[in-house]
Amino acid sequence: EKLHVYEPSNAYDFGQIINSVNTNKDKAACADLLTITDPKKLPVLLSNKLEGEILLMFIQSLEHFVAGKDPGLVYQHLFYLSKAERFKVVLALLNKNEKEEVQQLFDLLSENQSDQYSVEDLESLKKVYEL
Repeated sequence: EKLHVYEPSNAYDFGQIINSVNTNKDKAACADLLTITDPKKLPVLLSNKLEGEILLMFIQSLEHFVAGKDPGLVYQHLFYLSKAERFKVVLALLNKNEKEEVQQLFDLLSENQSDQYSVEDLESLKKVYEL
């Protein structure tokens, strides 16, 4: 049964949804959540709760369910995700395979150009993700 997600109004709600999505490994529901969540609100909604497992679930959900349809939204999420508390710590703890998954998502964004970002924007964001 597909998880019902709704737009979270605060960090607590967001955390609750993320926990159930993560427990069920429901990438489609995670993609729905990221589609209805304003990327600009991501750092506030995540608060200090960003973890490697959550970052990877976001990356995989965006890659498999959103990148083909809306690469601009994916770029926005990656951009604001990098502003979240603990981002640098979490990034530093990713292993080689996990880093490759992040790279794959950036490769997809390179292939699917959007008017919401330039090649230069993408390159500078890749540096933030240490790719």
